[in-house]
Amino acid sequence: MDASIISVINQKGGVGKTTTVINLATALAKKGKKILVIDLDPQGNATTGLGKSNNDEKKSIYNVLIGKTSVQTSIQKTDINDLDLIGSNVNLSGLEVETANDKNRAFLLKEILSGGKDTCFKKYENIFIDCPPSLSLLTVMSLVSADELLIPLQTEFFALEGITQLMKTIDRIKVNLNPGLSIRGVLLTMFDRRNKLSSQVDIEARKHFKEKVYKTVVPRNVRLSEAPSHGMPCLIYDKNCSGSKSYMNLAEEFINQVNQSMGSAA
Repeated sequence: MDASIISVINQKGGVGKTTTVINLATALAKKGKKILVIDLDPQGNATTGLGKSNNDEKKSIYNVLIGKTSVQTSIQKTDINDLDLIGSNVNLSGLEVETANDKNRAFLLKEILSGGKDTCFKKYENIFIDCPPSLSLLTVMSLVSADELLIPLQTEFFALEGITQLMKTIDRIKVNLNPGLSIRGVLLTMFDRRNKLSSQVDIEARKHFKEKVYKTVVPRNVRLSEAPSHGMPCLIYDKNCSGSKSYMNLAEEFINQVNQSMGSAA
């Protein structure tokens, strides 16, 4: 079975995309799943959050995309069993300008991922792509490459307005470039039970996306924001905090989605 490629996407910054990539990937790896994270954000926060350097040009997705290095040599093992990484580098921010004359540039990542499916990607169950907080070329590349999308949604006032713009982009990509793209799930992040607004966004999101919204919500949690500065996922930094527990619950829900869809396909 081919690896499922999941882009974690929201063009708004600070909604918990990278936190979700790092901690969901870690939780799944702890449950025995083989996972690869591709950091497609020039800031490289998923790279440093998994304890690797974002100054390592040789081991970066940028060099793979420009054809300078092979995928095989760019995959790094992290300190977490069964969790590998293709890191990012600030050079990635220049890709849009560098590929301006390439008509097929939106397909660069897709070609790399489909080309490696028979070889180095075969062992992974899930490949997570951490997208930049914008609707740039890099985000479009990840939408073209992905089988499914996971959308972190911060429970705050303008959250759903931003999603409308994202949905229009997703629809355009589906029509023109990737008809099989679907939404795997919407994850409510930075949830504060004392705040009425969090509950209102929860109700609105479930009305809009129905069963696509995960039952698990990720609370506001200091440990989740502290962990990256120590170069480790929160699940390793403090496995008993509320943030870590919510990502373990999410991993369970995530795995059950596959089991259910397999059951309904049988």
